[in-house]
Amino acid sequence: MARYTGSVCRLCRRERMKLFLKGDRCFKEKCAIERRAYPPGQHGQRRGRRTLGYGLQLREKQRVKRIYGVLERQFRNYFKKADRKKGITGENLLIALESRLDNAVYSLGFGASRSQARQLVRHGHIHVNGQKVTIPSFEVSVNQVVSVKESSRKNDFIRASVETARGRGVPEWLELDAENFTGKVVSMPVRDQIKIPIQEQLIVELYSR
Repeated sequence: MARYTGSVCRLCRRERMKLFLKGDRCFKEKCAIERRAYPPGQHGQRRGRRTLGYGLQLREKQRVKRIYGVLERQFRNYFKKADRKKGITGENLLIALESRLDNAVYSLGFGASRSQARQLVRHGHIHVNGQKVTIPSFEVSVNQVVSVKESSRKNDFIRASVETARGRGVPEWLELDAENFTGKVVSMPVRDQIKIPIQEQLIVELYSR
């Protein structure tokens, strides 16, 4: 499967906001946005450039893709499914992305970043209702229990991530049992619970052209 292998800090700088792609580093002074809050490249600091219309819509789409770690074809499929559902298309899109297993693993704190959570899922460290699931895009549903495999609970990276999550808290739609490395989906996420600053209507306008 194709995946981005370059510097993720460049992605944050390009979008001019923290995408939280590097785990704990994003909360420290070493964060690239804290040191160089302008796009990468030799023209990154040029002034007077405004992004309007199509450019604004494209940047919003790119930002959301990078936050959740999905590529263009997969993102477009998410949009098509969201458009077919009842309700507001933009909100349906964000809820579908938020309901991915790798995002739930990250939100529960089992992974320091979504990319690390995705790796944990692919390597078989995560169970759903006691069964191993290795598909990061698996959609979690209400009352499902997401847990770390018994033999993986001694992993130092996972334990450190869980401790960090206990400090920052987890979304309202999830319930964390940090002592047992388990989490429960108590409800499906709703738009108000997604705290990432996203203007999903711009993405709808982009794909509606």
